Amino acid sequence: MEKVTNAISLILLSFILSTIIGYFLINMFTKKQISQSLSIYLEERHKSKSHTPTMGGLIFLLTLLIVGVLLYITNKITINFNLITVWFTIFSYSLIGFIDDLLIIKNHDNKGLSERAKFLLQMLVALVFFCLFLRAGNETLIWIHSLNIKINISWLYGLFILFVLVASSNAVNLTDGLDGLAGGLSLIAFLTFGIITYNTSWLSGYIEISYTCFIIVGSLFGFLIYNMNPARIFMGDTGSLALGAGLGSIAILTRHELLLVLIGIVFVIETLTCLIQRFYYKLTHKRLFLMTPIHHSFEKKGYKETEIVKYFWIAGILAALLSLAFGVLL
Repeated sequence: MEKVTNAISLILLSFILSTIIGYFLINMFTKKQISQSLSIYLEERHKSKSHTPTMGGLIFLLTLLIVGVLLYITNKITINFNLITVWFTIFSYSLIGFIDDLLIIKNHDNKGLSERAKFLLQMLVALVFFCLFLRAGNETLIWIHSLNIKINISWLYGLFILFVLVASSNAVNLTDGLDGLAGGLSLIAFLTFGIITYNTSWLSGYIEISYTCFIIVGSLFGFLIYNMNPARIFMGDTGSLALGAGLGSIAILTRHELLLVLIGIVFVIETLTCLIQRFYYKLTHKRLFLMTPIHHSFEKKGYKETEIVKYFWIAGILAALLSLAFGVLL
């Protein structure tokens, strides 16, 4: 019961703090005209959003930092390598996104960092993650829980980590195209991993990592107050890359990399449609989907933005419930 109380308290505290931070950041960003530049393919339907402030990811990142420090100075958490690994990953990927957002704002276009530069920076962080992962005493295992099979793949696990972190961070980034979509789905995913991590007692620092999940859940509740349609601020790459990398890092440390696919099934589908569209176009010079990520195809079919977000959230909730019910199988 104490664990549940602690989790709820963290969510409430983070919600209140992120709501306050969001209010002041939006006013400041609006005055300084720190706004999003939209893709030319979206200007027709989303032109009313062209001057909406961006880099809203700072709302939940600042909340995570402040609440985390408060927990540390009140001796509610201890610093360990696994916690350092998760926080390092979240804030490093947020820095990559922050640079990307700054370039977009400065150049008044939607280009930002090149795909190659972004990928190289993501690989560098993944390499450091792998070093911290080994330093914490973690084994390089692929773990199939249902069959209790543990496969040691040695240094190849470094490549696996690279794939998980880059894929998860970019998946959330691609999904961040409609008001409240990526934020709501991330909230669901972090809540699921918070519950899972609370029951991963064999992992060093599992309490601290679960607290991190619950802080992010509360801060995303606050963020969504300003990000729901019509959005008053976008999370930008500053937020989306951090959220995706955070989910990937926690999935790796808790040995639920396979479960991440189910928990983040909407993120996975959004990413797969983009990859399929790209390869299909190269082969045939035709488009298989009206527009990718797939949420834009639904827009083109006439669905309202709020309807798409609602149905995608429902899919995310169902996936989370399945993950909690049958997570032991993965």
